[in-house]
Amino acid sequence: MKFKNSILILFFFIFITQAQSETNGYLSFEYTKGQDESGISWGTFQNVQFGLIFSGEIAPKIDYTSEMRFRNESKIEMEQAYLRIKPSASFSLKLGLYLVPFGRYNSSNRPYQTMLVKPPLNVENLFPLSWRDIGVLVEGKLSGFFYSAYLGNGLAESKDLSTAQQFKDNNKDKAKGLRIGLSLSQGLEVAFSYYRGKYDEGNERNLILKGVDLRWISEGFQLLSEYSKAEMENPTSFFNGKAEGYFVQISFDMDKFRPVGSYQLLKYKDIYHGEDFIARDYGGQGIRDERSRWTVGLVYFVSQNVFFKVEYELNREKEVELKNNLLLIQIALNF
Repeated sequence: MKFKNSILILFFFIFITQAQSETNGYLSFEYTKGQDESGISWGTFQNVQFGLIFSGEIAPKIDYTSEMRFRNESKIEMEQAYLRIKPSASFSLKLGLYLVPFGRYNSSNRPYQTMLVKPPLNVENLFPLSWRDIGVLVEGKLSGFFYSAYLGNGLAESKDLSTAQQFKDNNKDKAKGLRIGLSLSQGLEVAFSYYRGKYDEGNERNLILKGVDLRWISEGFQLLSEYSKAEMENPTSFFNGKAEGYFVQISFDMDKFRPVGSYQLLKYKDIYHGEDFIARDYGGQGIRDERSRWTVGLVYFVSQNVFFKVEYELNREKEVELKNNLLLIQIALNF
């Protein structure tokens, strides 16, 4: 979609919803500079993000949410757009476009919701960033138990999992997934995620994702961790693709400052996909990616709604030494 058309759609959307909805929003932009082999050794301002979230009640126990997100300096995308029927806290039904509840990070990835500037390696590579789907989702909470289950078009076969986002289904199969979890105590939560769906145009081969996420919040301390695993069924003449990764993130409250540190790991091996992949006809160059990342950073709370982040990434690849560490600075706000 051309940029000027996107702007017109955005303002039309604001016009028809502003008078009848609650509106929230967010804004961020970044400065990034890397070492010689990072690809941005000269330093650059980039990754402007701007989002608007509209929500409102249509009738008792029936409401809606819509979110539009401007990213990559030239593209406006619909992040969410669903009607929700909520008869009770233990059961609600969403119909439309929703963020897929796989792990915790995907549903809470906006700049003001994250302590780090860049997404963790497993979130960047094992499914699309801001992974969305169109279909039906049910969710609820009952005592310390919570759940989400969904049926949608699913992911498409692409050169890798990070580029597998689709909205119109590419086969007759409907993908199925769930996330179930327990709040073990105040501040401690653990959950399991599962996804399964045919992802090739021939409707023959499955993509299976599994994940575990944990959150522990206590006074002045926060621990977040997420593990993801993927198995991609390939044509019979190729071994199946496999990928896994995790991150562990720790942060501390120090008045207006929050030091944060993270360790991330990714292993991705797939001999069928990769660069030059063309669906159903030709395999790609294959994928063999094994790397880790240490990140240290600091978040400064300028005010309750304005955040200044600075972080440094130490990137390490297996069997190769690259000078590709990164310095990232971000200003983020929500309103």
